[in-house]
Amino acid sequence: MTEDTRTLAGPKVVLMGLGGTGKSYALGTLAEWCERNAFELAILYTENSLETFLGYFRDKGKEPPACVYWHQQQTRPLSLKQLVNNADMSGKLTYEALTKSVDGNRGGDNNAFWKILQSCSDFKDDRTGKSLGALDTFPANRIFAIDSLTELANAAMKMQVGGRPTAAQHDYMVAQGNLMNFLRLCTQGIDCPFVMTAHVDRLEDAVTQSSKTMIKSIGRALATDIPTLFSDVIYCVRNGDKFTWDTAAYGVDVKTRSLGYRSGITPDFALIFDVWAKRAGGKK
Repeated sequence: MTEDTRTLAGPKVVLMGLGGTGKSYALGTLAEWCERNAFELAILYTENSLETFLGYFRDKGKEPPACVYWHQQQTRPLSLKQLVNNADMSGKLTYEALTKSVDGNRGGDNNAFWKILQSCSDFKDDRTGKSLGALDTFPANRIFAIDSLTELANAAMKMQVGGRPTAAQHDYMVAQGNLMNFLRLCTQGIDCPFVMTAHVDRLEDAVTQSSKTMIKSIGRALATDIPTLFSDVIYCVRNGDKFTWDTAAYGVDVKTRSLGYRSGITPDFALIFDVWAKRAGGKK
């Protein structure tokens, strides 16, 4: 018998939930797990949520561990000048004419999705200025995280339509294709673990024809495609001032390999990564 010398691929985890359900805050538990287990954590912020992560530590009089790196690459909103121009065009043109118009300024520095990919091509820590190299060369003991899918999807859509106030079906198809290609890289093209936060929407499951709470991205077509890429899709819940994870909620599209199917789970990434480390035979 020949021993399998390949390492077990890291977990690919989505925390999904409504705003204010503790998704960004829970990344603090991931940082603590990394510190205890000689891992690194690189977080790409596509929205203004770094404050929540820093608050996890600084509200307790501590600093994030030295093994944590982060980079903010947010999608710039339309300028007032662009909004005025769009309002003028909307008052003059038909819907068809608006949809066929092209924003000539959507490329280069105005292309937020391109800038996100550039950040992943050479991840530079905002705290220290340290370069971590390209995402697809990350070592197995470094966890990559994105907070969140919502603005990542927004960037992919704006790459296609720019500041245009309308979008045709082919625009959605191009944006969805680019987003899915990047998510496949993050889940299938790297050996290191990957964690992503996402918001939710109430959508119809095309397979079961029933209404479900599902991951929100671009349009409705990706709602069933995205979960298949991940090992764990966890629903974040807030009941009053109590925050929990749920893998058994009725009418919610969830899955798990580590937590079992139950409600009221303590929001702690150690519950996932300790199981993975054990299954990997202690290989990290």
